[in-house]
Amino acid sequence: MGSRDKSRRPGLTRDARLLVAGQGVRAAGYGFTAVLLGALLAARGFGTVQAGLVLTALIAGTALASLVVGRYGDRFGRRRCYAVFFTGIAVAGAVVAAGAPFWVLLVVALTGTLSTDVVDNGPATTLEQAMLAAEDAGTAKVYGRYNAVGAAAGALGALAVTLPGLGPHGVSGGVHAWLFLILVPVGVIGTVLAARISPAVEAGPGKPTGPGTRPRSRLGRSRTVVRRLAGLFAVDAAGGGLVTTGFLSYYFAERYHVSVVALGWLFFAVSAVQAISVALAPLLARRFGLVATMVGTHLPSNILLAAVAFAPTFPVAAVLLLARTTLSQMDVPTRQALVMTVVTPDERTAAAAVTNASRYTVRPIGPLVAGLVQQLALGAPLVVAGTVKAGYDVALWSWARHLGLTGNRADSPSATAGPVAAASTGEPS
Repeated sequence: MGSRDKSRRPGLTRDARLLVAGQGVRAAGYGFTAVLLGALLAARGFGTVQAGLVLTALIAGTALASLVVGRYGDRFGRRRCYAVFFTGIAVAGAVVAAGAPFWVLLVVALTGTLSTDVVDNGPATTLEQAMLAAEDAGTAKVYGRYNAVGAAAGALGALAVTLPGLGPHGVSGGVHAWLFLILVPVGVIGTVLAARISPAVEAGPGKPTGPGTRPRSRLGRSRTVVRRLAGLFAVDAAGGGLVTTGFLSYYFAERYHVSVVALGWLFFAVSAVQAISVALAPLLARRFGLVATMVGTHLPSNILLAAVAFAPTFPVAAVLLLARTTLSQMDVPTRQALVMTVVTPDERTAAAAVTNASRYTVRPIGPLVAGLVQQLALGAPLVVAGTVKAGYDVALWSWARHLGLTGNRADSPSATAGPVAAASTGEPS
């Protein structure tokens, strides 16, 4: 009996554990600095447009780095790219900690090694998604664990901001720039983890990698369906780019004049709820299907997001944000699993790169647009974001229903990309 139970619920492989650990240590660092970032911009007297420029540069850097990884990651080596990225995190943390001025912040932001969110969606995520695909081709199980660990670690990082001596006594009203030094050990640990990952995670493991045999991932018969998903995900990301953690931190500090400690507690709670949410998502997906879980939870969450703009007090806004987070993050592991489900195994790296890059590419305009929209009303980006993201949910459901993906068929590993790709080849890209 025990052996049969164990076979039904196999544990993670060594490589998967290292990747989950990498996500966890990165999320802890970003959970800490993402909360501080918006408050630091506000404390330094940056206006809405300047803050929007910095946040835009952060997301633009994420997009650029992600595109580079998608284009050259398999050729350069996934493990090597992973290690280089973590090294960049350490360097970026040291530069910001040194008290970098506005223009230096912009340059550092463009490297893609900082994050505007407690849990990032950067080039490392593309690499991790592709490297984990072998263990989670048709379900959201492994991705659920992966995202839950990231969210929990991000929650602890955000909570650390509330520790005595970290928030209330810094320069410019309460934020120590040197706190970004936390990213140095994060980068070092991540680099060590990357070095311990086996060659099995590389594209075409065991094949020679000389000049004439460089691995190259391509989209084949699934190109149309991946492009359609990428377009839909881009719409969702455009809305999300308006309301990053950095933006919310800035918004709450400006509107309600809350302290960094209060923000730390809030984003700790947000990340803790997020961890529970992504862990439960695979259970719902198994019962209702990947797309039904995505849309059924994401759509009402966007209504709650828009409602935050009308909250009269910080406690009310915090409750609405937490309620929104309870539902909004269930589409993360299900979305990642959906992409891996509708493509063939040899298309997974390319599919992850294309769909992730589509999200990262449009997000840079979000913070800048948010800064401009705030000239009309401070909370206007919340309303715009909720509306755009709700439109994505409706469009996704309509498209998936046309391809027969709205049931629970896609949750089974037997649901290969063949029927989906074949059904989509006649559609316009």
